[in-house]
Amino acid sequence: MKTIMRMMDHLYWADGRIMDALKASHTKDTELLKLVRHVAVAEQVWMSRLQGKSNVQYWLWEEAEDLTAIRQLFEANAEQYRSYLAELEESELDRMVDYATQSGISFQTSVRDILLQVLLHGQYHRGQINRTLRMEEAEPVPVDYITFVRL
Repeated sequence: MKTIMRMMDHLYWADGRIMDALKASHTKDTELLKLVRHVAVAEQVWMSRLQGKSNVQYWLWEEAEDLTAIRQLFEANAEQYRSYLAELEESELDRMVDYATQSGISFQTSVRDILLQVLLHGQYHRGQINRTLRMEEAEPVPVDYITFVRL
């Protein structure tokens, strides 16, 4: 549990760093903004699944222009995950969660694996965002876990 909590702290930090880099870049790349919004919404989708709620109201690939609104999504996500994890017992990490994908396919996945999906999915896309920033000749931001732990 301690490792997952530490990795989630890294996620909150990395989400904030990416948002800072995007703001500093003044990017107008609509695909890049759609991608960062996707990361925030995916975090919401997985939280709704962990809570046993429907996730049909979320659109994973929607246009986005307002970085402030996306940052607010990330901040709300961090608050929800912190609350969820504060109540979660280590023994519950292996509890199976029944949910349906947004296309209606049913799955069952452990809480542990869902949390790892949230962590790894975000890191994957933050790498893509940094690559795009570099291609736009903007400054990418280090979001590696080791950078986080060295602070």
